[in-house]
Formats: sequence, structure tokens, C-alpha cells
Amino acid sequence: MCGIVGYIGEKQSAEVLLDGLSKLEYRGYDSAGIAVFENDVVSVVKTKGKLNNLKKKLKEDGAPIGTCGIGHTRWATHGEPSNVNSHPHSGGRVTIVHNGIIENYSTLKQELIKKGYSFLSDTDTEVAARLLDYYYDGEPLNAITAAIARFRGSYALGMLFSDYPDRIYAVRKDSPLIVGLGKGENFIASDIPAILKYTREYYLLEENEIAVITKDTIDICDIAGNAIEKEKMIATWDVEAAEKGGFDHFMLKEIFDQPKALRDTISPRLVDGLPLLDFGTTASGGFEDVERVHIVACGSAMHVGMVGKNAIEQLSRIPTEVDVASEFRYRNPVFGKNDLVVIISQSGETADTLAAQRLAKTHGVKTLAVVNVVGSSIAREADRVIYTWAGSEIAVATTKAYSVQMAVLQLLAIRLGLDKGTLSKEAARNLCSYIEKLPEAVNKLLEQKEKCHELAKVYYKANNIFFIGRGMDYAVSMEGSLKLKEISYIHSEAYPAGELKHGTISLIVKDRPVVAIATQKDLVEKTISNIKEVKARGAKILLVTRESEHIDAEIANDTILLPEFPDILMPSLAIIPLQMFAYYMAVERECNVDQPRNLAKSVTVE
Repeated sequence: MCGIVGYIGEKQSAEVLLDGLSKLEYRGYDSAGIAVFENDVVSVVKTKGKLNNLKKKLKEDGAPIGTCGIGHTRWATHGEPSNVNSHPHSGGRVTIVHNGIIENYSTLKQELIKKGYSFLSDTDTEVAARLLDYYYDGEPLNAITAAIARFRGSYALGMLFSDYPDRIYAVRKDSPLIVGLGKGENFIASDIPAILKYTREYYLLEENEIAVITKDTIDICDIAGNAIEKEKMIATWDVEAAEKGGFDHFMLKEIFDQPKALRDTISPRLVDGLPLLDFGTTASGGFEDVERVHIVACGSAMHVGMVGKNAIEQLSRIPTEVDVASEFRYRNPVFGKNDLVVIISQSGETADTLAAQRLAKTHGVKTLAVVNVVGSSIAREADRVIYTWAGSEIAVATTKAYSVQMAVLQLLAIRLGLDKGTLSKEAARNLCSYIEKLPEAVNKLLEQKEKCHELAKVYYKANNIFFIGRGMDYAVSMEGSLKLKEISYIHSEAYPAGELKHGTISLIVKDRPVVAIATQKDLVEKTISNIKEVKARGAKILLVTRESEHIDAEIANDTILLPEFPDILMPSLAIIPLQMFAYYMAVERECNVDQPRNLAKSVTVE
């Protein structure tokens, strides 16, 4: 969840570290800090709050002078956000930054207290630092291998040992970490954007591989000390992809990135008008034997899964379940030998989702990953991978990653239908022709930007908002509600429209805003009846529906119209104005759109 960066070279490391952390602040912004070798002594500067607080402190007090250092931006797990709980943490002769959770830190802490160690913070990271110090015998590799053997949990660690001012040590398990290759300088980072300004070349560290980094060399070994030859990776992202491009916020830029992201994701996967998902097969996707599908994801990706479930069952008649990843492995799921587990994650590092994938693999079940980051943990460990070409997404609230995930699930549903023989090629080509048109249709919907802003000016003072819909519209309602609540802090809930009379309608009072989604042709009439029920009780209705639906003017106070597409693809269109509505609601309420409180972009801890 947190962001890690490290630098060693000829430049002043404090400047490089701050620059790298600015690209990683989406991973957490409860506190920030750096540790730099200054005259062969580690100097630590850290503070509570966002990175700007650290920059201000360094400007006022002076930044450490040195060319080797590590930095951290934090999303708090153990210990409240505070100066003392900020990273880096020192444990005597060892200073570290950490992304992850040491689950058995309490036991280790009690052991270390008995051995004479005392603690300043409430964090699991300080325990890790002091355990490394306890095992340190003058040889860092011995300390690292001994300490990680005791850790239970996840970690990506950047480490400085006081006796070695000319090198950085790094190791990871379950949390992401890369090693960047420069000329006369080298790097570590949680994510590629942190180093793109300096290099496009990097290594991906695997589980419990240890990197020893100097300005001229990178040596990687396993826990037994055996040297490992790594494949060099080349980042293809443009540096400008991490900039706002003239938009007020990254989120708005990323909303407007969606036509291109959809085009990049869809176009390579349509061959002769049919989906080719490229698993080394030609005519089919190799899904003929699949008897049941489990879709596992978190947050917005789980809402994609709900749309995918509907699409898969409608087109292929394969029974499909959707699980929140954090619940999946704890309910002891029942697997069949011909099941397929579909894992959805933007980062490819989501801790709960990765754990769910590993559970499926221990049962011998085939896994298919839908991820945005090439070489991520989920991608590497899956049996099959479909990459979404969304590019970098900086805003914490996902938009374009959500949309391209949905397009992939729609293509997958068509492919499954073809492989199972429940969908004709003619019907599949017709659906794919509409999928090809999605980028253009989304681009047209983005022209409603000002209308969404005007609607936000009407509704932004509300303290409670409800979203309703049926079928796929309910899944879209859940995502629309999540977008609104996470960035505007307005209490918002989504309900199946048919459930209103089973309790929820008691919450409807005069002028209570209700956003109603009605795009599914067979369900529009039913949804309109539900809208009338809440309207009769004083609700203020914002209706999202098709242009072709002739809705009586008295049904809704405000209406957003969508172009005509097949039902199964309407969620891809309905979400666009809801994203813009949520964005402008947050803007009107003067919220921090890109970095909403208490959240982080990549959830790499349970």
C-alpha cells in the first residue's frame, strides 16, 4: 500500500527521492520521510501528512547531503499517522522503509524487548528494523535472510546498513518492488512511475530475492546466497502519462483518457470481427471445458465482476459466481476440476486478490488474470493473462481501469459463448461490432461534461444519496455510488430497485436524491415503477436511461441520456456520466479529488 523509493548514484539523493515519492503518493499519504547517508551516517527526516509537509521541513531545516538514500510515503496500517510512526525506521545499525504487514510483529516485539530492545513507535516496521539489527553480524545478507525467515506476512523492504554507506539492500515478498537500472546510478521503487524520469530499464524482484545495489552494480541472489540472472524489463509508459495534461485533476484526465484506453484494449483482441484473447490458441479461447466461473476482485473491480457475471451467464450459460476477494478464501470455496477462476486487479498486486488466486492454484483450478501492470505478481502467477492497456492511473478513484476491465469481461463472455456453442458467430460479430464502437460512444458522452457539472451544482449539498437499478444496472449503481462516496464523502448506498419495499424505502424523505439507472430494456418498466414509488415519497430523481426511452417528464427531475447499444454493453456507457457526476460533486464540495482521505491506490495489504 505504501510507496518505496531508493537511489544511489552521483546526484543528491534527497532530490531524487522526493521526485520519486511524488509519483508514488497515490499509494498513501499519511506521512512521508527519507533516510540519506550523510558523511557516512544515516540522517532521517520524516513527518506526518502529505509529501508537501516533508518538502517544507527539508526546505526549512535543510536536506541531508548525500548520494545514497531511501524514501517512503505511508498508508497507515499499524500505528496512527504521526511523526514517530512515519518511515523510515531505524533499529540501531539498520534503517528501513517497508510496504506490507508483518503479521507476527507483536510476538517478535516481545522477544526483542526481552533481549533488551526498546521501541519508539507502534509500527510493525520498527520491529522489522530491530530484528534485522539483532541478526546483524557485520554481513547484511546474513541479517536479511535470518530476519525474513522469521517474518510472517508481506513485505517490500529497502534497507541501509550503517557499515555500508555505498549500497542499498532490498527484498520483497507479496508486496511489489522493482530495481531500476541507470548509468552510474541505480534505483528501487514500488512502481515504475517513480523512476521513469531517470530510466526505463528495470528488474522485477521475485519472492525473497535479495538485491544489493551500488551506483554501478546490481547483484541479486536467493536466500541461500546463490546469484540470480534477471531478465531486463523495458517500461513503455510515457513520462507525460503521469502528468495531468492540462486537466485540473488526474481523475478528470483519466475519465477523458477512456476512449483511447478502450481502443487500445479492444482493437488488438478483435480478429475477423471475433474476440481472440491470445493464449497461444487460434480459433478459440480454449474455454470449451469450463463448467463454472468464479470471478474474484475487490472494490470497483468486483463491480466489473458483477457485470461480467451477467454477461457470461447470458451468453454462455456457464454458472458464474462473484466474490469479494477478502471473503473468498475464508469461506472455503467449493471448486470443480473444470472451474475457471477469473482474477481482476488494476495493479496486479492487490493482496486479497493475489491470495485468492493462490488458493485456487493450490486446488489445481485454472486461473485467468485481468490486470493492467505487465509483470505484476498476479500476472506472473496466473495460468492465463489478459492485459488491460489503460496506461498509468494516478487518481485513487479508478475510472479508465474500470472501463477497460469491463470491456475485457465483455469480450471474455462472447468468447465463452462461442467456445461453448451457445452463441453463434453472427451474434458474436454483431456484439463485437458494438464493442468496437464503444470508444466513439464514450467520447460522445464526455461531451456531457458541463451538464454533469451543472447537475453537481444542484445536488452537491446532499448528505445522503441512493442509487437504484436492476440487473446490470444495479451493478453500475454500485460503482456509481462507490465513486461518489469515496471522493465526495457523501453517504451513498446502492440498492436493487426491486428491494426498495423490503426496508430501504423507509429512508426516502422529501428531497432525498435518488440516482436511478434504467438501461436494460426488459427491466425498464419495472424500474420506472420503483422510481414512481420513491418519487411519491418526495425523492428527487436523477435518471440515467437510453435516448430511445420515452419517459414521462414527471418521472424524473433530471435526466441523462445514453446512446442505443445492446443491453449487455450498456454498463460501459452508463458509468461515464456517473464518473463525471461524482467528480464534480467532489469539486463542488472542495474535496481532494485525486487523494481522498484514508484511501490508497494499490491495496497491497489485507
